[in-house]
Amino acid sequence: MNWQKFFIAFIAAFVFIFVFGFLWYGKFMHDIHNEVPVLWRTEADFGSHFPWLILGHVVMAFFLTVLYARFVPFGGVAAGVGLGILVAFLFIGDNLITFAVQPLTTKILWGWFVGNLLEFGIAGAIIGAIYKPSSPTTT
Repeated sequence: MNWQKFFIAFIAAFVFIFVFGFLWYGKFMHDIHNEVPVLWRTEADFGSHFPWLILGHVVMAFFLTVLYARFVPFGGVAAGVGLGILVAFLFIGDNLITFAVQPLTTKILWGWFVGNLLEFGIAGAIIGAIYKPSSPTTT
């Protein structure tokens, strides 16, 4: 494993996932989430849990980068997008389970589906662009 490329890819993925999450879930879907306010923390309570939000983004970016570095042998942007979409479908499965047990709206569910596909597809592309295998040298 190329640790320098890994670290740079991980940091880039983290920054993207964090910013995307803020924009997509925090801004774009804010009013949609507020259709069921009883499900979410108050602003003050959310603020006291913010370190957990950051940790969650770190965990997602780190393990997406690990999966790419460990299991994508040929690398590149397209391979990263493919991996990201596969990971997004894992999250979509979890979203469906959450929808079954919590009174979410279908607007929230579909917003999460689209957000997962965009977030992890693009994060995978970023990782693939940074952590691509070295070109083989000929002697």
